[in-house]
Amino acid sequence: MSPSPAALEARRDRLALLYLPWALGVFLPVVGSSMLFCGTLAVLLSTVSANAGWWVGVLWSRLVCLVNFTRVELQGAEHVQPGQGYVYLLNHQSHFDVAAFYGTWRHQFRWVVKEELRKVPGLGWYCQVGGHVFVDRKDHARAVQSLERARQRLQREKMSIAFFPEGTRSVDGRLQPFKKGGFVMARQLGLPILPVSVSGSHAVLPGKRLRLLPGRIVITVHPPIPTDGLTEADQPVLMERVREAIASGLTPWERGEEG
Repeated sequence: MSPSPAALEARRDRLALLYLPWALGVFLPVVGSSMLFCGTLAVLLSTVSANAGWWVGVLWSRLVCLVNFTRVELQGAEHVQPGQGYVYLLNHQSHFDVAAFYGTWRHQFRWVVKEELRKVPGLGWYCQVGGHVFVDRKDHARAVQSLERARQRLQREKMSIAFFPEGTRSVDGRLQPFKKGGFVMARQLGLPILPVSVSGSHAVLPGKRLRLLPGRIVITVHPPIPTDGLTEADQPVLMERVREAIASGLTPWERGEEG
């Protein structure tokens, strides 16, 4: 009989304690200092090109995974058509979701990020000059205004944008209910939704817990789901289609099928 989820989690916590000296002595100092350096570099490069700082973020994300011995596998990249804008929707298990996807993906896009990140030295600078979209989740009216400004800019620039439709990280690694924001923007822009599954990142760094371990993260990109011509009445079916696509790239536990 396979171990219970609780037993696996307890074992994971014991291993994380053994890994703690590396996490505190190497990983955190390297990530912190490189965040400041890369944030400063992105600000400087933004005076030359609006997109130059993108590659700084890609390199930093790869460094984060490398220094934690985390292998990232990308599947399904052939589903993306170069030059086509998308609304990426990814499930959210861990802080490592961003580094894993950002460091592996080859197409430029902009994240929707929480307002609190604006204050983080290095990372906040990078997000601001990189054109990423800050949303105040505590103030619904301001959040709507931010997304509306982002929608207008995306229409001009024909740039893709990425949301975590769950809104926040999953505590136990299982798929949570979806919020509407990303779906509404996709319909308003008439852009196809690109469902993306992130599997394994919870085992690397659980949501809202600082228990780091090396690991393997699998990112699966699914075929785009068109939204052109859809109305608000079509949104529940659209959300269910996207959820099913994302769930198909997760383990049974991550899908919520195992108790």
